[in-house]
Amino acid sequence: MRSKNKLSTDQKSKFLLLGSLIAICIAFSPYLFYLYEIFPNGSVWENSFFTYESKYYNSVMTAAWTYLGKITPLFLLLIWFLTCKHWWYHSILVPITMYSYQLASAIYEDSYIDGPDQLDVGQLLYLAPFFIIILSIVYLIRIKIFDRIYGIDLTELERDNLSPFSQLSDKEYDEIKSFRDEDPSDEIREDYYVKL
Repeated sequence: MRSKNKLSTDQKSKFLLLGSLIAICIAFSPYLFYLYEIFPNGSVWENSFFTYESKYYNSVMTAAWTYLGKITPLFLLLIWFLTCKHWWYHSILVPITMYSYQLASAIYEDSYIDGPDQLDVGQLLYLAPFFIIILSIVYLIRIKIFDRIYGIDLTELERDNLSPFSQLSDKEYDEIKSFRDEDPSDEIREDYYVKL
């Protein structure tokens, strides 16, 4: 009995510690964004580890402002994605991908100003296949959840004829289905063609 209480207390402590760390990270996010103010305003930043030259923005502070403007919402979206318990949490991957792509293109443009072309042009065309895949996955998950909750079988949808555009009644639909299920013989076909 004591070991069970000890285990649940340990799990609660870990859960509380993890929740506290996440809350601190979220509370720290405005400070993460305003870190750009510590960078110099010139086009070159030299320190003891490396030298950074801003080619596109011509200002290290502007480049840092741009990068941190993408990193901060990306950071918050990643926390949301990793902690979300809703069925639609895969949809959060769409803005995560968008911010990741924008961050990569901003870094690429600032590092290689003489590159072949800009990455940020036509970004929706590059990201559209990913968006379609994610939205398809979310819709399939939604269908599975509704199937479990309401017990709707997809084959029943065809039988129940739930289409609002259908001109057929249930009786006519059943006659057509029974006609299709029967073994076709030459006599039925001849009668059918004679009636036409």
